[in-house]
Amino acid sequence: MNRMQNFKNGLIKDNPVFGLYLGLCSTLAITTSINNAIGMGVAVIFVLILSNMIISAIRKLVPDEIRIPVYIVIIATLVKIIQMLIQAYAPALDSSLGVFIPLIVVNCIILGRAEAFASKNGVLDSALDGVGMGLGYLLAVLSMSVIRQLLSTGVLSMTNPFNEAQVLFSLRLIPEDFTISMFSSPLGAFMTFACLAAGLTAYKLHVQKKEAAAKAAANSQEAAK
Repeated sequence: MNRMQNFKNGLIKDNPVFGLYLGLCSTLAITTSINNAIGMGVAVIFVLILSNMIISAIRKLVPDEIRIPVYIVIIATLVKIIQMLIQAYAPALDSSLGVFIPLIVVNCIILGRAEAFASKNGVLDSALDGVGMGLGYLLAVLSMSVIRQLLSTGVLSMTNPFNEAQVLFSLRLIPEDFTISMFSSPLGAFMTFACLAAGLTAYKLHVQKKEAAAKAAANSQEAAK
């Protein structure tokens, strides 16, 4: 598989949330607003890229017997750095995300990519894998946040993470009387996730059928010759 194909797979085909079903705890919990989604998504991208690169660079130096503890120490260090940066420069976002920033340490996406990809591939490939998977996670949490925020409040809005008083945009698209408050609850999170995951699965099955049909047609033409 070439680098670009591996990068694209992280966005759709092997999307960590809707395709591989990883990192669901934080996804379901923080997707109540666009601000939360972007903050968590950027944090995960940062940790994924750097942890993949570091683990790939030292993969031949770490004995197999202790590789998982070493990976966790690297990931925990990076998470602590991003947590301190958020606390210093975006305290409102830190308050909103709460315990879910430290829990990136045990996020299955981070450790899973370290074990499945970074420990077996070069630094550049691992960095691209981190970008692809990170953007796939950001796309997933952002899509869920847009749906949940819109249906529960009727408004799509975002504030400056570095200045809570500054509203970047605020659009009311659904009248207040027609909002569905359930979508701000855990039940709404599960329903939104289920619908989006089902939609992606249906899309992948459709693509597989088209590829199978094209392959069968090509084989028939080859046999006819």
